Amino acid sequence: MNTLKTMVAVAVGALALSLNGAPGAEFGFSQASAQESVRKEVGTPLTEASRLVKAGKFKESLAKLRDAEAVGGRTAAENNAIEGVRFSAAMGANEPDTMARSFDALKGAGKLSGAQQLQYMEAIAGTYLRNKDNAKALNWAQRYFKEGGNSATMKQVLQNAQFLSGDMTATIKDTLDEISADERAGRTPSKDKLNLLLFAAQKKGDVNAESVATEKLLNFYPDPKLWAQILGSLPQKKSFDTSRYQLDLYRLRLATGNMREANDYMEMAQLAAQAGVPEEGKQVVDKGLAAGILGQGAEGARHKRLADLMVKKIGENKAAAAENEKAAEQAKDGNALVTLGLANAFGGNAKKGAAQIDAGIAKGNLKRPEDAKLYLGLAYLQGGDVAKAQAAWKTVKGTDGAADLARLWIIQSRSAKR
Repeated sequence: MNTLKTMVAVAVGALALSLNGAPGAEFGFSQASAQESVRKEVGTPLTEASRLVKAGKFKESLAKLRDAEAVGGRTAAENNAIEGVRFSAAMGANEPDTMARSFDALKGAGKLSGAQQLQYMEAIAGTYLRNKDNAKALNWAQRYFKEGGNSATMKQVLQNAQFLSGDMTATIKDTLDEISADERAGRTPSKDKLNLLLFAAQKKGDVNAESVATEKLLNFYPDPKLWAQILGSLPQKKSFDTSRYQLDLYRLRLATGNMREANDYMEMAQLAAQAGVPEEGKQVVDKGLAAGILGQGAEGARHKRLADLMVKKIGENKAAAAENEKAAEQAKDGNALVTLGLANAFGGNAKKGAAQIDAGIAKGNLKRPEDAKLYLGLAYLQGGDVAKAQAAWKTVKGTDGAADLARLWIIQSRSAKR
């Protein structure tokens, strides 16, 4: 999903920048301490290198340090002072490998407290992330937490580095843990965090995690654009039968305010009529006309002809209703009852429609039993019985698309009640 990829990339960039501000006094050379422990021939270039860091001239500072390193017989204190300045300059110059070497030298010399070590590791991990060296960013983030760090910002570094390194399993686990912690604390999980979980789950093919992310995104941040994003991702799933569920996708698009073009209304109406539900097709055309999307311009006459065709097919269905119902009741399977029931539900008799679909399910031998349960929910929804609709949708199983659609209808019906 390109939208999510962009969101993740933006989040990573912002996160890395937040960890890589201009180097401050906490990183680098202290002139006061240098007067006590560093000789002049080392201290002079160090002072200049430190001044260059403060001026934002990081590459020049790294070059100036070579003058200090050229002095022979350096003491441990002088080496530590050099590494302190080098760390600051390397951070500003986006050279995390150099930062890491300076950190290890300072830590090895015992010159960093536990809190300082965590601060330095945070800067290193952030710089690696900014440079898109995801494997090393992940390594340093893990090292940070192993050493006792607990920064929420570094948790984001860890999760983003896991994701960008391709470790979807770890990304999903850690992100789910974070979301659970948010909810236990009464906090709403961030949209970025939920989007990260959604994309990682889709990339790994983890249906359960994808379901959690989808439901929480739509529950906490419902809007037509988000629905468009979620519905747009369904046909990209390998298991989703797009051709079979094209009409059902349109149904959700219509319910969530995502019908934008005249062709959307036209195609949905035609698909409904082909499925034996012209009553629904007529409603779709009417909504398109009411929205001013159909009935306008050069195609206006064509739209009117489609509306007339829906009326004609509805009339044909009514004329053959008794005969069709008798045939459906006498059939060895419940397929015809399901189709008739959905047509009746959209035709204004939702109670009869739901009863017919229910009877079709009970008769059995259905070509697509999960679809029948999906449509039973739609019939109840047409009658305004949201509780029964949701109960029916919760029984829908399978991996070809019906369960995905049922789950989304549950969410949509829940948000529509608010």
